[in-house]
This record gives sequence, C-alpha cells and structure tokens, in this order.
Amino acid sequence: MYPGRMKAVVIRHPGKGIEAWQLIDRPDPEPGPGQVLVRVRAAALNYRDLLVAHGRYGGPLKPDLVPLADGVGDVVAVGAGVTRWQRGDRVAGAYFQTWQAGPMRAEYFHHSGGTHATEGMLAQYAVLPETGVVRIPAYLSYEQAATLPCAAVTAWAALMEPAPRWAPGATVVVLGTGGVSIFVAQLAIAAGLRVIATSSSEAKIMRLRELGVTDVINYRTTPEWPQQVARLTDGEGADHVVDVGGAGTLPRSFEAVKVGGVVSLIGLLAGLDIAIDPMPVLFKSIRLEGLTVGSVTMFEALNRMLARTRVVPVVDEVFPLERASAALSKMAAATHYGKIVIRIDD
Repeated sequence: MYPGRMKAVVIRHPGKGIEAWQLIDRPDPEPGPGQVLVRVRAAALNYRDLLVAHGRYGGPLKPDLVPLADGVGDVVAVGAGVTRWQRGDRVAGAYFQTWQAGPMRAEYFHHSGGTHATEGMLAQYAVLPETGVVRIPAYLSYEQAATLPCAAVTAWAALMEPAPRWAPGATVVVLGTGGVSIFVAQLAIAAGLRVIATSSSEAKIMRLRELGVTDVINYRTTPEWPQQVARLTDGEGADHVVDVGGAGTLPRSFEAVKVGGVVSLIGLLAGLDIAIDPMPVLFKSIRLEGLTVGSVTMFEALNRMLARTRVVPVVDEVFPLERASAALSKMAAATHYGKIVIRIDD
C-alpha cells in the first residue's frame, strides 16, 4: 500500500454474492466538519451483508461501496467542531449512524453502513459522524467489540427496551445459535432471566450449556418443541420469544409464548413466502413486535451493562482482511456459532 492510500473491500459486482466483494487500494478518507476518522481494527459480518452481496437487500448501491455496518477502531483525527472525541479513543460505529434516540424512523435506514450510499467499515479507515460512534467497553478486544453494533444492540432492544421489561426469573426462548440469539442468551442470563434455547446441532447444544443455558431443545429430534417449552414452564409458555426465522418459525413461536407474552421478530432466516395465521396473536393477546437493531442511546446502555457484567461476546472465527470473501462464504454456509469477524491490520 502506498502512503495516503488504504486497503478496502468494496462491492464491485453487486448481485454476484461472494464474488461481489473485491479488495482494492483507494485514497485515505479525511474527516469533514463534525466527523471523526477511525482507524478500523476489526469488523463483523451480519446475515444482511450476505443479502446485500446477492443484491437482495436495500435497493441500489453507490459504485464501489464499502460493506459491513459493524466495525471498531481508534479515532485518529477529528474534523472541525468535534468536541465529543479525541485521538486514541476506542469506538464502534453505530449501525444506524443518525438514530440517536426515540422510535425508529424511515430515514434512518439510509444511514446504515454498507447499504445505499453510506460507506461501511470493511476498510482500514472510515469517516463517521461524531454522533454516530460509541465508546467500546475497555475490557473487550477489538475483535470482540466488533460484534456489538448489530447483534448485541438488537438483543438489548429485544430484552431491555422499554426498561425494565422483565423481572428476574422471566423465561426467554431463543432460536438457534446465530449472533443475535447468543447475545440474547448471554444478556438474559446476566439479567437473571431463564433461557430456553433451540438448536439442531448436538455440538452447539453443548456450547450453549457451557454459556449457562440449562434448557436446550433439539428442534430436529423434537420438531414440536413448543410443547417442550410448555412442559418446562408448567404449561404456561414463555414470557418472551425472540424469533430469528420469520415466516418459517413464527407459528411455532406463537405456540411457545404464553398468553399476553411477547414475540420479537428480528430475522427472516427461515423464509418469507409462507402464510401466517394471525389468530394466535389475537386470541393469546400476543404482543408481536418487529425490531431493526437500535439507537445510539440503546448502544450506550448496552455498553454500560457489559461493563458491569463482563459478558464476553462469542466469536466463531477471525479472518484477515485479505480473506474477507472466505468470511462471507462461511456466513453463507451457516456453520458458524456466534459471530464471524474480520481483522483489519496494517
């Protein structure tokens, strides 16, 4: 790399999946007024990034857009008027860079890194608004902290917003072992909640137990797993189900939740084109909510909890920047447990 130029992965061939990403050299960016320049140390993948690479998310992209919303690093320069940050601060970019607080609004979608015209974090340097970064907990490595902006904030929003949502002892069901599901389990355990998890892998079931999840159901050998949830809750059902599957799993989540319980829909991994019967929502008085990550204020609240509880994010594998496409391939294979991270070195 030449002085004044950085390495970055860009989406050069939108719609081609793993082949969409290309590692290039490009000029170093510079912060403008109200912006900070971050030397990115690590970035993490979300399922959304695979959809973007396949051209199935977010509409048209600007040419050579840098992917990935999730990234962390060090502030190395600040633009005019910046007062919140100084050189050396360890920060993460917020998933939605303009969502400070309050309810979600449509315009925030256009300011999520790695989609539309908003540059992502899979580069050696990134320019972000000073209001769109959050200080990362000091006890976490860069690779661990890179997992927080999407998955951990989503888990926080589901479990803790509005606060206080659940008293200790409430039961939360998580589906599978992706990044959000594992963060939900970890935060719930740290908050004194009871977790019931599902998985089809005995190896992953063992790892869930190592995290402290005492009740795990193999949904392949127990396809009617909501009945097992009922048995584990004395026939009542779970207080809260965090559903990552969408149309393919929502009917089961409606069965598993108690009357008056909450189902949080935060993913679409199990399909879209399936009819959903709304009768359980009506007759069980289920509160069905859709969640898309969270605000900067939520991220800051999450980090305060992490600093207090010392929850350690689960990182499946760390790839170098030169093998970024291999990381995306692993996401496509869906063999990971926890988060896939890309280390960005000099």
